[in-house]
Amino acid sequence: MEQKQIMPYIAVIIGVLTVSTSAIFVRLADAPASIIANYRLVFAVILMLPLVLIKYRGEIAQISKKDWLFSIAAGIFLAFHFILWFESLNHTSVASSVVLVTTQPIWAFLGGYFFFKERFTSGAVISMIIALTGSVIISWGDFQISGMALFGNFLALMGAITITGYFLFGQNVRQRLSLITYTFVVYGMSAITLILYNLILKEPFVGYSTDTWLYFLALAIFPTFFGHTLFNWAIKWINASTITMGILFEPVGASILAYFILDEWVTWSQFLGGTIVIFGLILFIFSTSKKKKVKVIE
Repeated sequence: MEQKQIMPYIAVIIGVLTVSTSAIFVRLADAPASIIANYRLVFAVILMLPLVLIKYRGEIAQISKKDWLFSIAAGIFLAFHFILWFESLNHTSVASSVVLVTTQPIWAFLGGYFFFKERFTSGAVISMIIALTGSVIISWGDFQISGMALFGNFLALMGAITITGYFLFGQNVRQRLSLITYTFVVYGMSAITLILYNLILKEPFVGYSTDTWLYFLALAIFPTFFGHTLFNWAIKWINASTITMGILFEPVGASILAYFILDEWVTWSQFLGGTIVIFGLILFIFSTSKKKKVKVIE
């Protein structure tokens, strides 16, 4: 295989490794979930600002009113995805949370069915049942440990559903805007949503340790840019289904990191249920890839 053909796959591998750090940085940051989400997006917007001002300022000025409304809606859903997912990590394990939030492709397909009348194949239905069965096994095992773990699993699933709302509102706008412009606008709307949310809840914006500020910045750099930006770069050469398949290994990477960094063990139910979920999602992607492009997460 030539170097040009290898590089996109290397980019996906690096991307999977870096997005796997997201849950770890969240757990290490000593701050409320909404504040962690707030600074992840605020720092991401700040880092993008010079490039946007130099190259994409004209495109932003030409965004239509409808696209602004849809971008605002997408940003709101993205904000609550981060709030729900980050909060889930305060109640359940990294392994359970990341596996359950990774079920997003199923909720996206369900959203397509209800809002765009897209039809299911028998393979999609079977694979969804398999993945959801794995989710039940994870949740049942966690419930035996703690009722709060079950609550955390519920929040992770809600995080998967809200990221689907982000895609449903954003997919149409993305067709008319460049990747950088769309990402900057939606991240900006999401950051504003989180600032308002934290003001209403009166969460403190300052007073955190140096380590926590570094974790905020690390979330903006590694899983956001070195993770999802590499995925979006690689999609020019390899199909979205291949990239989504790679992203399914995020729970594996996150669980390994949680073991070494957080001393967090994987229980038998998390291992069994997680394996079934990932297997179901792989089948689901194979059964739907010909009908619909599977989108790469934010």
